[in-house]
Amino acid sequence: MSCGNEHQTPCTEVLAKVYTYIDGELEDMSCAEIQQHLDECRPCLREYGLEESVKKLVGKSCGCDPVPADLKAKVLGRIEQVLASPPPGEAEQ
Repeated sequence: MSCGNEHQTPCTEVLAKVYTYIDGELEDMSCAEIQQHLDECRPCLREYGLEESVKKLVGKSCGCDPVPADLKAKVLGRIEQVLASPPPGEAEQ
């Protein structure tokens, strides 16, 4: 996904790191770059908000139970499909 605007950190790089960012597992410099991008880019901020909500919901619903590997693979595959397709009503740029 790309919003079509120039950013210091490309949209694709930000979205590839969004879960690591949400988990607080990025270096300080990377966190600052991601935060700056999210401050400038509404489409990526919207995706970030969606991913953060999904992560919280899954965490609340699943508690501490381990996630079966096949379920994790299916969910990650579906997320990749959703991220690869344009949002409904928006034309690809």
